[in-house]
Amino acid sequence: MTVTDDSADEGGHHHLPATEDWPRGFGEASWWPFVTAVGAAGFYVGAALYIMGNGESSLVGENVGPAVFAGSAFVFLGGLYGWLYHAFVADFWERGADPQSESKLRWGMVAFLGSEVATFGAGFVYYFWIRVTPYTGGELPHLFGSLVIINTLILIASSFTIHFAHLELLKDNHKRFRQLLGLTLLLGLIFVGGQVYEYYEFIVNEGFSLASGEGLETVFSSAFYGLTGLHGLHVSLGAVLLGIVFWRAMKGQYSSERHVSVSTVSMYWHFVDAVWIFLVVVLYVGAPSA
Repeated sequence: MTVTDDSADEGGHHHLPATEDWPRGFGEASWWPFVTAVGAAGFYVGAALYIMGNGESSLVGENVGPAVFAGSAFVFLGGLYGWLYHAFVADFWERGADPQSESKLRWGMVAFLGSEVATFGAGFVYYFWIRVTPYTGGELPHLFGSLVIINTLILIASSFTIHFAHLELLKDNHKRFRQLLGLTLLLGLIFVGGQVYEYYEFIVNEGFSLASGEGLETVFSSAFYGLTGLHGLHVSLGAVLLGIVFWRAMKGQYSSERHVSVSTVSMYWHFVDAVWIFLVVVLYVGAPSA
């Protein structure tokens, strides 16, 4: 079926991708992946412009970077919503369950997580490289405190809740599944809020920011905020995915035989949890001392 046929179809109140192509058409007949990619690229452009806009000889205005970053967030989230909605939500019950296609989507998530391991791995290689040099910067704030411990326990608890939510779905216990899924989403949002508050404490009250100090202190702060910020972005994306899954669960779009979105989002959520534990050990507990 062509794009024109799909838009003219009586039952098709959406466009792209063609429903008959799902999930083979996932990302093939749609422009939403391109929109999502443009938004994701904008994050890096915004970060670069932020760096270029700060310092003694700034090349752009200091507000240009944050503005581009914020605009990219809207583009990214809009593209992600359109991509997921047209690929998974629209005409859900008209599609038959296809174990082979579901397996491909799960392996697609595994491949994506492999690329994420490489992304975080590059950041950790940078951090370990600078940690080889004895730290001679200024005094750092006390990074490993009660807030980090609480946030870590919250994220670990959310891994258990989404795991047991999936198990309840496999038993077709939909009420319990929705409750545990909603609790997972709530815990994820609390974690993001806790990290935002932690940044506020460090930057405003402790004076520890990307531009703080000089020499190795600045290098460490860039590694700290780069890695924790990258993780926070991934948790925020995970919260968006959990929100979509929760909305679909409230619409009754899952069963013991149709749960590929739940399993793939669960894989992603376990991944960001594991990365956070590694971050805590390396960045917070292993922070350099003057």
